[in-house]
Amino acid sequence: MSYLIRNEIASEHRRVEEITREAFWNVHVPGCDEHYLASRMRDHEDFVSELDYVLLYDDQVIGNIMYTRSHLIGSDGRDIETLTFGPVSILPEFQRRGFGSRLIEYSMDQATKQNWAAIVIYGNPSNYVGQGFKSCKRYDVTDSRGGFPSALLVKELVPEVLKGSMWTYHESSAFELDLTKFAEYEATFPPLVKEEKPSQEEFFILSNSVIV
Repeated sequence: MSYLIRNEIASEHRRVEEITREAFWNVHVPGCDEHYLASRMRDHEDFVSELDYVLLYDDQVIGNIMYTRSHLIGSDGRDIETLTFGPVSILPEFQRRGFGSRLIEYSMDQATKQNWAAIVIYGNPSNYVGQGFKSCKRYDVTDSRGGFPSALLVKELVPEVLKGSMWTYHESSAFELDLTKFAEYEATFPPLVKEEKPSQEEFFILSNSVIV
């Protein structure tokens, strides 16, 4: 398998957004806005450009992963700067072939070398426990409402860095999209049909469930 992972360059921004759109279209909701998130995230103060990677297969970009800074605020007064990744995008025709896992694992290795403490994400556990992510409840990490969402997952990069405290996760405001200009942005892409899919109900259930 001939593939390469390297940092994204400016000339690839549009292609990455196209890939992200194709990867997420109709997956979580009819249509998607993850490609718009990718386009806005790069200019946000929390964007971690050194962990913005593309995956090339036979010299063609087929995937991307992006990271932002986030925070865990501890009951003991500690404030730990953490990472959150997403979107993670692989062209549909290359999905389920290990490329997404390779992007995640490579980027996490780089984050470890850069001395980041932990990664906190929202995602389907079945997609991420294989990379060492665990339920937020294992680490006493809650969301801003004090709950343990089923989709909130944590991976320590520094062993036991979260030991001895309760934590509240604070996601970057980069994920708070102003959608007033989304329609204008979306109009620059070829039209795609919005459809209802079973994966959307799965997403709804998972994103609204908590561990008690």
